[in-house]
Amino acid sequence: MTMSANSYVFCSIKMIVAMALATLILTGCNSVNPYFDPTKPHHTAQGFQNNYSAKVTKTLGDFARWQVERTRDGLPKPPQTPTATTAPDLAFIQANAKAQGMQPAMTWVGHATMLVQASGLNVLTDPVFSERASPVQFAGPKRAQPPGLALAQLPPIDVVLISHNHYDHLDKNTVVELSRQSQGTTLFLVPLGVKSWFLNAGITNVKELDWWESVRVEGVEFNFTPVQHWSARGFGDRSQTLWGGWAVFGADMHWYFSGDTGYSQDFVDTQKRFASRQTPGLGGGFDVALLAVGAYEPRWFMKEQHINPAEAVQIHLDLRAKRSVGVHWGTFALTDEPLDQPPKDLAAARQAANISNDDFFLMAIGQTRRIDRRSAPQP
Repeated sequence: MTMSANSYVFCSIKMIVAMALATLILTGCNSVNPYFDPTKPHHTAQGFQNNYSAKVTKTLGDFARWQVERTRDGLPKPPQTPTATTAPDLAFIQANAKAQGMQPAMTWVGHATMLVQASGLNVLTDPVFSERASPVQFAGPKRAQPPGLALAQLPPIDVVLISHNHYDHLDKNTVVELSRQSQGTTLFLVPLGVKSWFLNAGITNVKELDWWESVRVEGVEFNFTPVQHWSARGFGDRSQTLWGGWAVFGADMHWYFSGDTGYSQDFVDTQKRFASRQTPGLGGGFDVALLAVGAYEPRWFMKEQHINPAEAVQIHLDLRAKRSVGVHWGTFALTDEPLDQPPKDLAAARQAANISNDDFFLMAIGQTRRIDRRSAPQP
């Protein structure tokens, strides 16, 4: 049986993309870290490292084993149930975009992209609106369904939060268009080392932060927090830029975004770091946490770098969040579990921890959920 020319080209493209992605996962780095601060344990002379795990990536042999096993077993299996979608409430989103009278609310665009409207600001997390999460747009992980909002349907975006530079969290076409739409007024908050990438893309309204550093925008405080992950975008640049989560403090909502992460003590540390400003008298803990619940199988390969739903539930508890919403699922088939597996595993994890569906919930792509305003501090 012979392979057609088209099939040969397609398989060759798939191999090129797989090799490129493998390089992102597996290549080491030999560059000098221009941000190196010997007083900070997560800084190294070549880049950055995690607080509680010396190594989260795998060897070339591990990667090869994973690819052989998933090909042998035909993984990921097709989902039995498509990710729920709904038409966006554009009238509410646009009316709610003005600082005066803004109701805390969030709209799931897909994967790790959430539009958060709170405290007078329109904020996007890890915006990816392209068809593929890949170095190229002709191959690589493809969206299972369109974004819940089109770029043209977004309200004016005040702030974009980037957790790290992997392709399913930082998409060049998207951020360039966002900057163009706002005529450069959108502020991009990025991890240490990522600003130069934005400058090379022609985006100049950028601030980069180290762990525990913060920026205030129109009275809202954005804090960059540690998580357990890694970074890479090209050949040989593994962990040369930082990664992290975001803790956001506004008058009417405190919220948290995990980005990508493995489970670690970093979340207990984050809760303790901000405990003095989240006492019961000051309104309590995070009003909502956006936590990754997808891209976690096989555990032997993914555990150190991607949490599963049970670990996401533990992070919800570690942060002492009032409510959490699962993100980073149902959009791109990145790992071995079917796209519809995270809701099942999250339901089991909630039941085991005696957490209600209302306290840790999922959304349909395109759905908007209103959040109760944070209670005023008690005298």
